[in-house]
Amino acid sequence: MNASTVEFLMKPFGNDVLLSDIRAALERSGVALSQEAEILALRDHYASLTHREQQVMALVVSGLLNKQVGGELGISEITVKAHRRKVMLKMRADSLAGLVKIAAKLHLTNGVARPASGQSVALCTS
Repeated sequence: MNASTVEFLMKPFGNDVLLSDIRAALERSGVALSQEAEILALRDHYASLTHREQQVMALVVSGLLNKQVGGELGISEITVKAHRRKVMLKMRADSLAGLVKIAAKLHLTNGVARPASGQSVALCTS
């Protein structure tokens, strides 16, 4: 009937059934709002990255080593490490695995971030 429909109740139903379904819907709504807030915060962190930091992040989360990232971008390995450190700080990632999870939450694929809202954020890799 409606994409936001959570439950159908068949008449007659008791107050306890109605209250239970309302509580469940509120809980699902709370979880969805929490997840959306997390994604918005991650998008803000990602938007704070410079063009070069976005490039480094894309290559790092794709599995390339610092030396390989430097070769791809034409910069030294030391410079890659500096950019990578800034990416980790700005994205608030505590490890490479954490950064990869963040990239997955932001749907960073093929050089483009695809937020849930349908907007696109460019992720430059060249």
